[in-house]
Amino acid sequence: MKRLPVLFFAMFGSSLVVRAADPTNPPRPPNIVVILADDMGWNQVGYHGSAYYETPNIDRLARSGVRFSDAYAAAPICSPTRAALMTGKYPARLHLTDYIPGRPWEEKPLVTPKMQQGLPLAERTLSERLKERGYATGLFGKWHLAADYNYQPHRPMDPESQGFDTVFHTRKPEQADVDPIKPDAHNAVEITDRAIAFIHANRARPFFCYVAHNVVHTPLGEEAVLVEKYRRKPGANQPENIPVMAAMIERMDQEVGRLLAALGAAVLAENTLVVFTSDNGNIGPQQAQTPFHGGKATLWEGGIRVPLALHWPGVTRAGTTSAEPAITHDLFFTLLAAAGVTAADLPPDGVSLLNHLRTGVPLVREAIYWHYPHYHHLGDLRPASAIRAGRYKLLEWQEGALLARGPAVSLFDLTADPGEKNDLATAQPALASELREKLRRWRTSVGAQEMTVRAAAASAPSR
Repeated sequence: MKRLPVLFFAMFGSSLVVRAADPTNPPRPPNIVVILADDMGWNQVGYHGSAYYETPNIDRLARSGVRFSDAYAAAPICSPTRAALMTGKYPARLHLTDYIPGRPWEEKPLVTPKMQQGLPLAERTLSERLKERGYATGLFGKWHLAADYNYQPHRPMDPESQGFDTVFHTRKPEQADVDPIKPDAHNAVEITDRAIAFIHANRARPFFCYVAHNVVHTPLGEEAVLVEKYRRKPGANQPENIPVMAAMIERMDQEVGRLLAALGAAVLAENTLVVFTSDNGNIGPQQAQTPFHGGKATLWEGGIRVPLALHWPGVTRAGTTSAEPAITHDLFFTLLAAAGVTAADLPPDGVSLLNHLRTGVPLVREAIYWHYPHYHHLGDLRPASAIRAGRYKLLEWQEGALLARGPAVSLFDLTADPGEKNDLATAQPALASELREKLRRWRTSVGAQEMTVRAAAASAPSR
């Protein structure tokens, strides 16, 4: 079993022979495997330079295809990012901008919009569109797009009602379930077992296998012997290196390797597009996002910059790193394009990465955007919106904009200052004004829900 990953990557190697198209026998569309980690930071994969976190299988996948250095989650929190993946739409357009069910924060000076609770059935999801193309569809792991956590098969807004034929639903464990004697409280092994069974059962037809891990979400916990390995490892005292997280990630990485090996063993690797990414950054107070600032639930780079790697033999170019900014809902359009499915009915919130993966031609778009009109106990309690246009990123702080409490905007040159330490808003007011206006026009165009001033705050003096 330990040799299977070698078989997989040999079959996925850059020396793959691509057969000429036969017009009388059109090629089967590719199988699609999307692996989504939960709260995994950009700096928690080896291929981004970590010598502490051990992710050899994820690293091989990334290095055998295209890895994006400037990839972003659609939101700094889980549910909106997952909704963007399923619909191809900005969370702001969906009015699903926080984790479900969210929290009203009635003690805060700004009123949080009443957001959509669950992914509406009217949305034609990625899984539904692929199913219409003839794909078998399976979800294994976390969903978090129903109105609550109480999964019920075929209930409206649970996965079966959103286009998934086969479902193994899990969620993060309770603290009481994290036992240092027993491994894998986050079910990475069982999620993979179920996904592999689905792949074997559907090998005769194209399939969409969505593997949504619970790693590395809290509560943190892994087998004591594995955690101890990382406690003893050099660098364990650094704020970005957390032994228990490293143990959890190693467990998940082993399962990623096992899943990829199963594709190779079933002779499916040649025609399978594999994606690995995360739904948002890790928790700032828990794990430093070095070289970035902030963390989950913030629009600083540490909250939204995530690992992203895609591999499709004969299409992606092995060993390629792309610096093009990409965002979660680009994957929706990319996967549909790979399957030969059009999405002309949708607004152009995302773009297909397919031509860029094939040729390296730059993506054509003006900017990418975020809107997080919420407070969150894990963030810095500053609701914000953001735009990235080229090398520049502007954040508009809602309390600053509406109440003059702190700055209204911050501007950063991410090429020169990826850690967002040098605010350029005062030094470059014209650029700050231009980007702020673009951000506001975008919010209007997608019908974004805006925060409002609470009555008590409106009469309070500015501080």
